[in-house]
Amino acid sequence: MMKALSSERETSTETAVDPRSPFPKTKGGGDDSAKGEPSDSGGVQLKREIGLFSAVNLIVGVMIGSGIFVSPTSALQRSGSVGMCLVIWVVCGFISLLGALAFAELGTVVPRSGAEYAYFQEAFAGGGIAGGGGKVHTGRTAKWGPLPAFMCSWIYVLALRPAEIAVIVLTFSEYSIRPFLSDVPQEEIGDGTLFCQETATKLVAVAAVGLMTYINIVSVKLYVKVQNIFTICKLLVCFVVIIGGLYELCMGNIQHLSKGFEGTTTSPGDYALAFYSGLWAYDGWSTVTVVTEEIKNPEVNIPRSIAIGVPLVTLVYCLMNLAYMTVLSIPEMITAPAVAVVFGEKLLGVMTFIIPLGVALSTFGCALSIQFSVTRLCFVAGREGHMLQALSYVHVRRFTPAPAVILQGLITALFIVGGNIVELIDFASFLVWIFYGGAMVALLVLRKTKPDVHRPYKPLKKKATQRWHFGDNLCRS
Repeated sequence: MMKALSSERETSTETAVDPRSPFPKTKGGGDDSAKGEPSDSGGVQLKREIGLFSAVNLIVGVMIGSGIFVSPTSALQRSGSVGMCLVIWVVCGFISLLGALAFAELGTVVPRSGAEYAYFQEAFAGGGIAGGGGKVHTGRTAKWGPLPAFMCSWIYVLALRPAEIAVIVLTFSEYSIRPFLSDVPQEEIGDGTLFCQETATKLVAVAAVGLMTYINIVSVKLYVKVQNIFTICKLLVCFVVIIGGLYELCMGNIQHLSKGFEGTTTSPGDYALAFYSGLWAYDGWSTVTVVTEEIKNPEVNIPRSIAIGVPLVTLVYCLMNLAYMTVLSIPEMITAPAVAVVFGEKLLGVMTFIIPLGVALSTFGCALSIQFSVTRLCFVAGREGHMLQALSYVHVRRFTPAPAVILQGLITALFIVGGNIVELIDFASFLVWIFYGGAMVALLVLRKTKPDVHRPYKPLKKKATQRWHFGDNLCRS
């Protein structure tokens, strides 16, 4: 039923390669993986079925989870004022855009799925990813070898991403069943108390993980359709919150915003924590580079999807925080268990149910996309030999990495049943920033070792005129 994806280093497929692009094209004008057919070596390739619109939805779907609805107040609490809070959200969005553009360049220089994993292999181990056509070599560029990529893959695949999915799915389950179990009594068992609601929450969460796993196994097309629907729905709920806040502004309700920068903190530690929480809320901007091998025309659509998706999320985050701070006071926001729910109770009246519905839609879509992306990292790591080879197998009819998807579903279910995993995420999340920093180092290394590879943007200075190259267009400044 399944066959291993063969390494391109073991094949002799004749290709005609664009000298300015690292993306190989066949003589027939197509990409083997785009056709989704067996390659000459008998292996099965993943299909390129994610276009620009779906790539943007993938970025937005992962970046917007439950945080902006439930607990967007950490930046406000640490900054001390509404004015500085909005400044922090804008700056965090700009920093995220810069990081995403760096990944856009890496994604075109190293046109393989896996994001940081693939970049570490190319920069520090001299390439050599199976199916990528790279040659393993020694020297200064191979100083660290495969260790950074190995650690990255295992931490992401076995700990961080499954734990994140588990927390997000538990939030989805909680908001999904809350209307039905609000009056259910507690049941006493032995020396402890078992909440019927907690048991039901875990059962629904496990069922949701099973559904996500099924969607990601069936086909990429099904995933794309479901993800597009959920992303559009969550944006509609965000716009409901934004319109409600703008309406209050038009009605002259500026008593909370009029305080401006009053009470702004002067503590560097508070600013550091505020920026940390803000940047964590924006995490997900690199998702599209994890699935590079399934993006149509990736050297064009990866930079474009990032240039559209990250600013869109920044605009949504800033306007939603503006809406919250228009309707709610700082103490109300800080003490609220779910800011968006309190906002809806004060402003939406009988339409308050829209907010819990929006949280459920947002969290399910976010978890679905995170699982989709991490299974591709698992697939690439298995293809390279850093994980079981069976994880690099592709279903011969569905063209999905079924073993990798099943593994992620099982690990996530174990995390859900196991209990409190927030501490695990707090422990491992700082490693994400280490990996991001390592990717920036890899970018500098690849600019030196591969200076002639086509990039989506590159500054070119000649005499007094500065020219910027973006794609195939030249602009003068």
